[in-house]
Amino acid sequence: MDNLEIAYNAEKSWLTAIVTSDERYGCCGTGGFLTCSVEHIRKNYVKSVEDRHILQQQIHGVEKKQLPHLLCTTNMLLHGIEVPSQIRHDNTLARPLRDWGPKDRVKVIITNPPFGGMEEDGIELNFPKVTQTRETADLFLQLIIHVLESTGRAALVLPDGTLFGEGVKTKIKEKLLQECNLHTIVRLPNSVFAPYTSIKTNLLFLEKGTPTKEVWYYEQQLPAGVKAYNKTKPMKAEEFDACKQWWGGESRKDRKESEIAWKVSVEDIVASNFNLDIKNPHVVDVDHGDPDELLASYQQLQQEISDTLDTLKAELGSALIKFN
Repeated sequence: MDNLEIAYNAEKSWLTAIVTSDERYGCCGTGGFLTCSVEHIRKNYVKSVEDRHILQQQIHGVEKKQLPHLLCTTNMLLHGIEVPSQIRHDNTLARPLRDWGPKDRVKVIITNPPFGGMEEDGIELNFPKVTQTRETADLFLQLIIHVLESTGRAALVLPDGTLFGEGVKTKIKEKLLQECNLHTIVRLPNSVFAPYTSIKTNLLFLEKGTPTKEVWYYEQQLPAGVKAYNKTKPMKAEEFDACKQWWGGESRKDRKESEIAWKVSVEDIVASNFNLDIKNPHVVDVDHGDPDELLASYQQLQQEISDTLDTLKAELGSALIKFN
């Protein structure tokens, strides 16, 4: 059971790996990733009483907020984890990065780290000085890079702000591209997480151990006839079928550029100060003109409308006088 594939579920929680004897850490939220993984493993790999016992021992999680922690514990009970004491109420980021040693390394990370959140004062001191920040997503990205095994792989959800952000974000992205092969970024439609957030998000896929040479981008589009997702009409797994077909299997061979797929060299990314927010080059940007000229034109148009209204009022007034 050492090479289990972990099923994906788009919920705010973090799963490092469950197929080891060591305790694992994360922001597990209400346990969406964990329950999805439990069901996947139970369906595909649990064949004996011993396997069932192993599964019971392998589910670990950490959540710092009290209510999600309680809901996650309940979720584990509902999914057959008999004693979910391994779901701890704590903050993963409170542990200094230097304290995560070889025994903490994991093979696979699948995560939707909390983004848009800020950690309390002092948490940033657990990270290297050049990449210290209070932004939760940036801290978790550093932790992910650090705890992956030398040939580990990860898939994570991150907002656009991480891709184009500068300052500390630039340093973190530089480290990411140097230590990992960030081979694919899937750009998601705006409303994927509606109504919880309208922030535009991306799926990042990376492998640790070799530096990035090029990044492939794939623009996931809304289905025909759908203007936006919502709580009652969420994104469906089968909508990724076209992306899976384009992916090129495990080796990612024979990928081709198209109207929704393009690649960018790491040299171009470095030249842009590690900006990963690369727009689709096949989409023609509409030039709306110089803002000052547009404003002047708008003001002139407003004045012409006002003059026309004054003229119309004068003519109507004259007509009424003549009529009377």
